[in-house]
Amino acid sequence: MIGSRRGNRAHAFIGMLACAGLLVLVPSALVAQAVPDYAAIVAAPDRSDADREIDKRRDPTKLLAFTGVRSGMKVLDMGAGGGYSTELIARAVAANGVVYGQNSADLGARAKERLEARMQTPAMKNVTALARPFDDPLPADVRGLDLITFFFFYHDTTYMEVDRAQMNRKLYAALKPGACW
Repeated sequence: MIGSRRGNRAHAFIGMLACAGLLVLVPSALVAQAVPDYAAIVAAPDRSDADREIDKRRDPTKLLAFTGVRSGMKVLDMGAGGGYSTELIARAVAANGVVYGQNSADLGARAKERLEARMQTPAMKNVTALARPFDDPLPADVRGLDLITFFFFYHDTTYMEVDRAQMNRKLYAALKPGACW
């Protein structure tokens, strides 16, 4: 579904690849910034061996390029799980960016442990972990997001007690003005 917020349709972009369980919302007001070296981000020597194994299945260089994540962005990663994608995004937004990693409060113990351990690493210094319901994913004061990612989990909300219409409205409202849905 594509529509316009404040009539700015021509200046907005939304990437949605629902078949693969990927939802990416990107407002058009992206600052003209140089594209980060995504391959260098993925090749960072301080990334874990476990993440490098996951890389073989997920092709994170292409994933980061698809999202268009840039230095200085403010990003929400929905359904962050153990934080694999959240960390990659945090590395891409760099020290001048902000990332929120959202999970529901009933996240499994294994994923919680992985996220808690990951949050202690320097790569996650600009990440705020959020334990919130999917249909109320952000504190009221978090607005003006440049990017929302929802990798591999949106389809799971279909069998959970989640008001997806409410969730989608709240996600849309959290984006910077000028974004399309």
